[in-house]
Amino acid sequence: MEKILEVKELVTGYKGKTGFLKAVDGVSFDIEKGETVCIVGESGSGKSVTSMSIMRLVDYENGKILSGSIRFEQEELTDKSSDEMRHIRGSKISMIFQEPLTALNPVFTVGKQITEAILLHQSITKKKAMERAEELLRLVGLSDPKTRLKQFPHELSGGMRQRVMIAIALASNPELLIADEPTTALDVTIEAQILELLRTIREQRNMSIMLITHDIGVAAEMAHRIIIMYAGKIVEIGKTNDILQRPYHPYSKGLMESVPKMDGQRGVPLQSIDGTIPSLHEMPSGCRFSPRCPLATDKCRGEAPQLERKGDRQVACWHVDKLLQQEDKTQVKEGI
Repeated sequence: MEKILEVKELVTGYKGKTGFLKAVDGVSFDIEKGETVCIVGESGSGKSVTSMSIMRLVDYENGKILSGSIRFEQEELTDKSSDEMRHIRGSKISMIFQEPLTALNPVFTVGKQITEAILLHQSITKKKAMERAEELLRLVGLSDPKTRLKQFPHELSGGMRQRVMIAIALASNPELLIADEPTTALDVTIEAQILELLRTIREQRNMSIMLITHDIGVAAEMAHRIIIMYAGKIVEIGKTNDILQRPYHPYSKGLMESVPKMDGQRGVPLQSIDGTIPSLHEMPSGCRFSPRCPLATDKCRGEAPQLERKGDRQVACWHVDKLLQQEDKTQVKEGI
């Protein structure tokens, strides 16, 4: 398969009083043409900073890409100038931001904001751009698109605003769509509609999607592959079904066990991961998950494991071989 995006050893962070704080530290992954990859992890894992680095938007937030490579369609993005990135953003790579009410401009109509995105990257008339905007609103499932074009963001519901954001992102037929928590604050019915819309558009256009979420259920429904991030590092990468059925990393396992089961026994308490994700100012040495990991040893606390390939999976854990051997023995004993 053709790789549309390749990220290698990416280090991104922000200047703090105590020095450079790494929000993303040595992250490497790729996305193939027509593939949906979900980045999953708790808040503070570095998911959004990774996406903002790819878009080179950290440049405007007092952030900096310190090292590493971001190659999109064989072009290195870290070397691009601001003007070159403005051409790529929107036309080749688009992003749906987490909160549509703050991402949309409150003083301009929906039509103005969609046509602005079209005119910026295409040499067409304003009339043609407005016709295109109407087509896009119809594509994303908004009723009465002509009326919606004249409305302001505050006149729309959360689900409608998110559809407008998707329409803007699709305005110039991008090759890669980055969706940062696109269903946050939406009820489950609207969430299902938005996810179905993204899936349909991906299939129709053979577009790649990088979906950022903390919701395992969303990842299970949308992703071909899942990337698990923790405290700025990737701890596991694998095919969706593989990770859901048999997570290798203790953090991945904790995330899976914290999801409510429909067939769970009544009265059985929901599992959770003890502790909280560390701040950038107090990042632990060694494995960053070690303060919360029930399997942590002195080696874990003193030496950071690297992401290594285990079959079709990539995982960063000192205990993975031992855990897999124990699971295999248990399955043999139980006759599975």
